[in-house]
Amino acid sequence: MGSYKHIETSIGEYIAKHYTNTIEVGIGENTEAARIILNAGVRVRCTDIRESGISEWLCFAIDDVFSPDISLYEGADLIYAIRPAIEMIPPLLTLARTINCDLIVYHLGFEFYGNGGEKIDCGVLLHRYFNASEPVKQR
Repeated sequence: MGSYKHIETSIGEYIAKHYTNTIEVGIGENTEAARIILNAGVRVRCTDIRESGISEWLCFAIDDVFSPDISLYEGADLIYAIRPAIEMIPPLLTLARTINCDLIVYHLGFEFYGNGGEKIDCGVLLHRYFNASEPVKQR
């Protein structure tokens, strides 16, 4: 069951079981994971760098993760991205640390950033690059 629908379903179901206030960054026009999360009664907001014509039932805002409007993300316990460009990971990490929420990424193929973060197998492989419940290490 390696189909596209399976990927989105696995991601959506995992997030819906573990989080209460989520934000998908770079949603584009693929709303399947967000739909599953919302249908499970979990708050989901979505951002993208451009208007994508996504469904009216989703809370959507135009935002650039390289220069984010922090107020759009406040209160989230998770920021997630599905197949983001690898160069988006550093600003996503900064954003997650700034608002102190988890960051989970589903990569295309075998991509990963840095050490790959904590790996989560929920039927597909997710990478948790920041865990807000772990103490921040002092440098």
